[in-house]
Amino acid sequence: MKEESGTIVPPLGKPPGWERFARKNVLSRMTNSKDRAKPLISNQEREAKKEKQRWDAERALKERRKADDLFRANFERLKAERLAREKASA
Repeated sequence: MKEESGTIVPPLGKPPGWERFARKNVLSRMTNSKDRAKPLISNQEREAKKEKQRWDAERALKERRKADDLFRANFERLKAERLAREKASA
């Protein structure tokens, strides 16, 4: 909100110092992030990163398959024991 004299008058409910957060100031601070920008990576680094991700995914998949196989074997063992108990009691 501006008066005719050119001074900025804060609207009701605005905290003191709100002028620092005017649109132009906030946007200029957002675009001045040269020191925060990610450094560019080379093709070799990119390929190495992809290979590591692929290797990690394959390892996780192998671990999951192993866990699934162990679970299934235990499930079948318990099922066989339960059926044997039911047959013996019947």
